[in-house]
Amino acid sequence: MPSVLYHSATDLTFGVSVEKNVTATILIGKRDTLKQMALQMCLPTLDEVIVESMLEEGSSSTTFVPGQKISLCLLPDSVSRNNHPLSVHKITDFVQSSIGKKGTTHVKVGGVKYPGPVASAVAKALPIYDRKTDKVDAGESNVILTCLDHDLNPLYCPSQNAVAEGVRLACYLMDSTPEEMTTLALSDECRKIAEEFKDTVSMTEIVGEDLAKGGYGGIWGVGKAAECPPRLVIMEYNPSSLSSQETIALVGKGIVYDTGGLSLKSKDGMPGMKHDMGGAVGMIGAFLAAVRLGVDRKIKLLLCVAENAIGPKAFRNDDILTLYSGKTVEVNNCDAEGRLVLGDGVAHATKHFDCDLVIDMATLTGAQLVATGKKHAGILANSLELEKRAINAGLFSGDLVHPLVYAPELLDKEFESKVADMKNSVKDRGNAQASCAGHFIESHLADNYGGGYLHIDMAGPGSKDQRGTGYGVGLVLSLLGAKGFSVSSANESS
Repeated sequence: MPSVLYHSATDLTFGVSVEKNVTATILIGKRDTLKQMALQMCLPTLDEVIVESMLEEGSSSTTFVPGQKISLCLLPDSVSRNNHPLSVHKITDFVQSSIGKKGTTHVKVGGVKYPGPVASAVAKALPIYDRKTDKVDAGESNVILTCLDHDLNPLYCPSQNAVAEGVRLACYLMDSTPEEMTTLALSDECRKIAEEFKDTVSMTEIVGEDLAKGGYGGIWGVGKAAECPPRLVIMEYNPSSLSSQETIALVGKGIVYDTGGLSLKSKDGMPGMKHDMGGAVGMIGAFLAAVRLGVDRKIKLLLCVAENAIGPKAFRNDDILTLYSGKTVEVNNCDAEGRLVLGDGVAHATKHFDCDLVIDMATLTGAQLVATGKKHAGILANSLELEKRAINAGLFSGDLVHPLVYAPELLDKEFESKVADMKNSVKDRGNAQASCAGHFIESHLADNYGGGYLHIDMAGPGSKDQRGTGYGVGLVLSLLGAKGFSVSSANESS
């Protein structure tokens, strides 16, 4: 595994050559491609009659031959316009359900045009974090991924390694316990990246009471009750050569644990809230991958990191916070904390950097799941062009998105306050609540900022089965135009 990550019991590599001691082979593709793969690669173990019978059994079928398990996994021949052409979510599910705890598994995916998103899908099936006492020792489980084009010729591109590293890092950070992954520990993970790429990446922080002194009332207010202080982590990537003049700011919600604050969550609502840093860790994974791939534009990464804890110093409902934008916010829900920290983040980005595009990403609202579901993040874009760019990035990467209503002039009244510029939570939860949350953040952009704004609410796709999914790494890479993650750059060779 790359140096940034802790060692995993399951190693993921990419290539064509396969060790002799393969214990399982997983073939994935649409019907005609899958049949061709099975007959070409598994003869004489499987003949045409056996293959046909396996395909008739449904979406996946497994047979055992001496010394090896062979699984055929059938992708749908056609998908809707809102799904990835290869339905990459199924690739993740197939790999997760078919690999063994020990041995070497060779995963072959046929009919691939762009290997990067397939690598992302497979990486999502192989989480790193594990504190089980009976876990498999490192090196005992290996997965080799080979992508094949429509003619079954092998494909490889550097984006496979980079996105897999980013996805698995994001999953590791998200799955770590809140006792381990404190605000300081998350900062330390960022510092590892800065130290590895010190020629092009710099890192600064504003920590604890310095946030209060500097006017970052959102991050400080939310995080001041926690034992480990809040911080604004700022990482800047300045490549040695630029072919794009676009500067992009990535702003991530990094709530390392969310109790709900004094608007305390229930016993059923609080477990799993270590995942409330999903936006930040997706941005970290994407930033790492982008730097490793040498993305040709400047990137500013701002992580709004805090623990929403309870205690004598906790911020209260009815408190009024002054955010870095200078605007005042009356708190009417301490559990609507993400928008408060992100308000500071986007204000800093647009006051201090000459940005062309600001993208924030967060596990922000439960309303997002109602609006766009568990596979698609909800997006709010301030232009139709940017909205289309985000949709296309989602369809390319497999981190799917769908637009939310963009209408600030119709929705801003939801935050009306008698004593401050706004409240932090809506008065009518039935009125486009996910859109309202995005507009709240947008309202803290600098007054003179005239660039693009994209809000990504990934509360639904950020977690699955009590694990972080690594959602957002591929999406952000595609938005950045990284090698292997945009149509114009996806055909790079090894």
